[in-house]
Amino acid sequence: MRIGYARVSTLDQNPDLQLERLKAGGCERVIVERASGARDDRPELGRLLRDVLRKGDTLVIWKLDRLARSLKQLIDTAEDLRGRGIGLVSLTDAIDTGSPGGMLVFHMLGAIAEFERALIRERTSAGLIEARRKGRVGGRPKLMGPKDVAAARALLADGSLTSREVAARFDVSKATLYRHLGAEPAQRT
Repeated sequence: MRIGYARVSTLDQNPDLQLERLKAGGCERVIVERASGARDDRPELGRLLRDVLRKGDTLVIWKLDRLARSLKQLIDTAEDLRGRGIGLVSLTDAIDTGSPGGMLVFHMLGAIAEFERALIRERTSAGLIEARRKGRVGGRPKLMGPKDVAAARALLADGSLTSREVAARFDVSKATLYRHLGAEPAQRT
């Protein structure tokens, strides 16, 4: 069975063009969703992928960007469908994963996506190394400085305050206090 999926980004957009093309593409059933492609939670698409499509079916879309918000998501979805014996056809992009040429295009897209991820990792790593070389350290700033840690140690050593009270004085949690002191909660109560 050929099942179509049409998506428009906003409530005031009209899916008629997609519906017309999907019907012309031989779809016996069409699922319409009104949701931004940037959203992770597209309930109609989730239901379609999870509950509607069966082995031997073909998912038909007007364009690839209707199905996924990123190349990685698109390739993951196509691989999932292929693994379940479900074909994928994009009418505008002339891709049919049921054919060797269609799968070739998907494998090329996958290789490009992997290359892009590797470049991003490489640039990120180079940027972090350069930042460290310049003396910049990433991560969240510490909530307690060396003077605060010394004062907290003194207050705890005095014994007049509990660890909870000391943590409250420095406006941190007990876990944060222990982390800065380098002590386990069982060691200081």
